[in-house]
Amino acid sequence: MGELTATFDLQQIVGELADVRQRWRTQQQRSTEPGGRELPSREELTRIVEGLRGALFPMRLGPPDLRQESEDFYVGHTLDTVLHALLHQVRLELHYAQRNGDKAAAEVLDAQAIRIVREFGHALPSIRSLLDSDVMAAFEGDPAARSVDEVLLAYPGIEAMIHHRVAHRLYALGVPLLARLVAELAHGKTGIDIHPGATIGPGFFIDHGTGVVIGETAVIGQRVRVYQAVTLGAKSFPTDAAGHPIKGQPRHPTVEDDVVIYAGATVLGRVTIGRGASIGGNVWVTHDVPPGAHVTQARPRKEELMEGGWL
Repeated sequence: MGELTATFDLQQIVGELADVRQRWRTQQQRSTEPGGRELPSREELTRIVEGLRGALFPMRLGPPDLRQESEDFYVGHTLDTVLHALLHQVRLELHYAQRNGDKAAAEVLDAQAIRIVREFGHALPSIRSLLDSDVMAAFEGDPAARSVDEVLLAYPGIEAMIHHRVAHRLYALGVPLLARLVAELAHGKTGIDIHPGATIGPGFFIDHGTGVVIGETAVIGQRVRVYQAVTLGAKSFPTDAAGHPIKGQPRHPTVEDDVVIYAGATVLGRVTIGRGASIGGNVWVTHDVPPGAHVTQARPRKEELMEGGWL
């Protein structure tokens, strides 16, 4: 068969795309764009997180040929590379953010970027400790788990929590865009959507995981277990005088220690699920649940089943 050839009116398409970009820039009051890429790179953050995973768990998530006697050398070399790469991404976010806010000198923003990355680096041991507690919670909470190594290597809930522990620290240090990008990397890989602003205590176990959603202002205590398709979401959004959502207001649930939330449950609004409570599968909760309570689906009465034609 001969080679198929065609023309695609590229000049027209390129011109129309240029018109669309210009309309967008005009609407966003961006008459000019600075040279070079001004936003953080999702691709670069993928490499940064991969390096952090290896530095946090070198003998499990590091290179396959790593030997234990070289562990510290590998961790040091990897962190030197990763933290310098992260510094560049933090600097991009800070310079981008100040464009629409108070103007700050470049040297001030650069010093802030260095401080953020230094603090993040010093937080890595505590992040590793939290992740150890998550791994143990999964191993002890799942009878199918044969080893802690299996949990670390194979469980999507742990993959999501590695990203979340990193993202939450970045969020707290004042780079929310980077944090959100790190969180979305895990969302795309695992189907687990945890906003980096969510506060999650040690020993958190997400069993199976697909479809779990945890909102920005959720607060989760210690030793909490949730199953697939659980939502900790907002019931409503407060708005300003112009009808725009007011951002940052507490609007997601507080889940106290030792709570279990089963598959498909939805908990909405700034409600509190008390310590030791359990929420049954497919339950819809919009009010506080007292400590130790067990919330399950209501069972229909016999006469209701008869009227519905089920008996």
